[in-house]
Amino acid sequence: MSVKKLISALPKVELHLHIEGSLEPDLLMELADKHQINLPYSNLEQINLAYNFEDLQSFLDLYYLGASVLIDEDDFYQLMWRYLCKCKEDNVVHTEIMFDPQTHTERGIDFSVFMSGFLRALNQAEAEWGQSHHLIMSFLRHLSEESAFDTLAAANPYLEHIHAVGLDSSELGNPPGKFTRVFESAGKLGLKRVAHAGEEGPPEYIWSAINDLNVDRIDHGVRCVEDPALVDHLITHNMPLTVCPLSNIKLCVFDNMQQHNILEMLNQELLVTVNADDPSYFGGYLNDNYAAMHEALEMDEKELIKLIKNSFKASFLSQETKQHWIQQVDNISNSILYESTD
Repeated sequence: MSVKKLISALPKVELHLHIEGSLEPDLLMELADKHQINLPYSNLEQINLAYNFEDLQSFLDLYYLGASVLIDEDDFYQLMWRYLCKCKEDNVVHTEIMFDPQTHTERGIDFSVFMSGFLRALNQAEAEWGQSHHLIMSFLRHLSEESAFDTLAAANPYLEHIHAVGLDSSELGNPPGKFTRVFESAGKLGLKRVAHAGEEGPPEYIWSAINDLNVDRIDHGVRCVEDPALVDHLITHNMPLTVCPLSNIKLCVFDNMQQHNILEMLNQELLVTVNADDPSYFGGYLNDNYAAMHEALEMDEKELIKLIKNSFKASFLSQETKQHWIQQVDNISNSILYESTD
């Protein structure tokens, strides 16, 4: 019982969340109707059935179809606002949100449209309940290096609002080294760097993200365990891994949650964190991921608290702010655990 109470009560951070992947079926249908877009589904039941995808690529096909209904500034506001309200509900006090400009610019949607919508929602949440955030601009790795450079250039008027760049989309056949020069340019602009690696792709992709892209964090990274030397390197350099348990099950990285290796990685002292990835498509937001781990892996209070602290440590928050929230985690967890033994 105390684990469930802690999941709800403790302040948390989310470090691996694609805002386009938080598009819920009801908003998808609402926006399709608004813009008179014909979807291959006529009702919510059909959309829900479509979410039984077989692999990363079949998910991405659905993901990009969903994004096609995001057209005007208010659409992007609604998308971001709904996610931020979920943060408030789940006690996510800080979130580092990925967005995919190319998903929109390839459709003729200008930076000014989606950035205005996103920023309106972010500023409103910050004003209303102090929601903290950073934005991570992700490049689509199945597109060209030239397209990524064009995206970085188009983002220039908005760099004050962007904290980091990332790399996502189809991993296989698109190694991190494809974007070495883009990430070098981003680093010169003062942007942090993260990259998806070691989900579908092999451990070599994690090495490449570290050596070629000079990343500050690895997104996913669960296949690192296949390379003991890589595991040692990640531990020695305290390299964060933003693991997404429900996503990994939905995309068949593991057959079921009981097989997931996140707690084994945690106990090896890897700096693993828990995140929702694309929550509307993968069956749950941040607290749902923690709850699923508790149920399937028998995650205990100590492991939960360590994972939550890891997320603060792995965030791009200032050291002072990290320590503030870690102290809050200790204070609240000690109070709840004391009550449970009283």
